[in-house]
Amino acid sequence: MSSLLKVDNEIKTKVDAFRERITSEAEDLVANFFPKKLLELDHFLKDPIINITELKEIHSEINLTVPDPILLPNLHDGLEAQNAKKRKLEDGDKEDIVAGTKVFVMPGGMMKSNGNLVDLIEKVKPEIRTLIEKCNTVKMWVQLLIPRIEDGNNFGVSIQEETVAELRTVEGEAASYLDQISRYYITRAKLVSKIAKYPHVEDYRRTVTEIDEKEYISLKIIVSELRNQYVTLHDMILKNIEKIKRPRSSNTDALY
Repeated sequence: MSSLLKVDNEIKTKVDAFRERITSEAEDLVANFFPKKLLELDHFLKDPIINITELKEIHSEINLTVPDPILLPNLHDGLEAQNAKKRKLEDGDKEDIVAGTKVFVMPGGMMKSNGNLVDLIEKVKPEIRTLIEKCNTVKMWVQLLIPRIEDGNNFGVSIQEETVAELRTVEGEAASYLDQISRYYITRAKLVSKIAKYPHVEDYRRTVTEIDEKEYISLKIIVSELRNQYVTLHDMILKNIEKIKRPRSSNTDALY
């Protein structure tokens, strides 16, 4: 029979202290922080900043003027135009005749982001990060409560595993919200670059406003989802707290 693993007493003491700290912090999160946070987010959802009905109010002006049209060489002569087209095909050049405006610097300096959305994003991002961090702490607590593997009497353990899976899912969804915000900035930057290069194309300008409106609606949905996740986690853990903390009943309990 192999000998038991020996652990240094000092290290064991520190690990036990860590477990106790995680337990105390996680229980306080479930009992107090989660309900307070869900009420706070529910109140935030009633804030006028996130309940704008006229989405035109969140539009941001794009300070890129349309330059005067550039006159191209006169190609009214049919033969000259035909020869030019023939040379273009022979050279294999597939680019448009009008390649757009070369942009070396923005006329008004740096092109600003949508200030309304930036302010709202700066309020929502900390809430996303908080949910990820708190879920990680509670997940660690439940994982430390899982007993050693045995045959039978594992119903409570399955509840613990389902709780861990739910916490992991919430973490992943919250992280995806951060990715969504990053994609918004990247997409908008590309569109603004297109406007600078093709200032005469109105569709690019309209697309920026559409992207801004979509992001505003998405941010409200994110806040709503954050609140709902706090509600779900709080309710799920409280309903199963007995099995989470005591996954296996003793033989004495089984007799009655």
